Amino acid sequence: MIDVFGFFERDPFGNSMFLKRIIVMILGAVTYSRLRGVNKTQISGTEHLEGLPRTGVLFLSNHQTYFMDVIALYHIFFSVKWGFRNSVNFPIYLLAPRSRVFYVAASETMKDGGLIPRIFSQAGAILVNRSWRAEGKDVKRAVDTSADDKVGKGLSYGWVVSFPQGTTTPYAPLRKGTAHLIKAHNPIVVPVVINGFRRAFDKKGLRFKKANTTLTVNFKEPIRFDPEMPVEEIIDMLRDRIEQNIPVDKLTWKREV
Repeated sequence: MIDVFGFFERDPFGNSMFLKRIIVMILGAVTYSRLRGVNKTQISGTEHLEGLPRTGVLFLSNHQTYFMDVIALYHIFFSVKWGFRNSVNFPIYLLAPRSRVFYVAASETMKDGGLIPRIFSQAGAILVNRSWRAEGKDVKRAVDTSADDKVGKGLSYGWVVSFPQGTTTPYAPLRKGTAHLIKAHNPIVVPVVINGFRRAFDKKGLRFKKANTTLTVNFKEPIRFDPEMPVEEIIDMLRDRIEQNIPVDKLTWKREV
């Protein structure tokens, strides 16, 4: 009760929550114009967030940039905390942002990308080692067995954002590790569909490509999966919910001989 400002509060990973609040406030102020000034953001479905518990919620989204996707979701989470629905129009929410939010990120992206990614990492990154890609190339290496435990810690403390495709490439297959994570921790899963970020920003999401772009964020109805559901069935359902089924016109058809 004495530590009302959270000076000595730490998250499950040992990071200072007070420092995190300061960082997300500053990052929110710096990036706000990207959502409301330079571009326009259309949000739908935040009514699904209003009754969610404070812990054990996993947001799964398609992925278009390294950082701006997460930044936009953070803004929306903060706004919803203040009672605003489908809007980031009132940045007063940055005065007391939701701090128990984490996002899953590749270790190499956050550690080897310079100063800015390292700062973003302090905003709640759960760092994992990708077993299928490193330094922009496809690789095959041992699975990071600690990743599941790390995300589990985040879920026990708050909300976690993850990108089950593990890449910004559209329509890439979903990683089965996401289904195993759901089966192990049984979180409430909120599917999210984003669009426009790839047109508006570069791959990292730090530089503008095209101004006056409409960014869309759509939160789908939360799901509580049956732990007995097969992995493939979970993956199929998630792929459909985050709208990453390959469109028919993008498929390459082979004529049978």
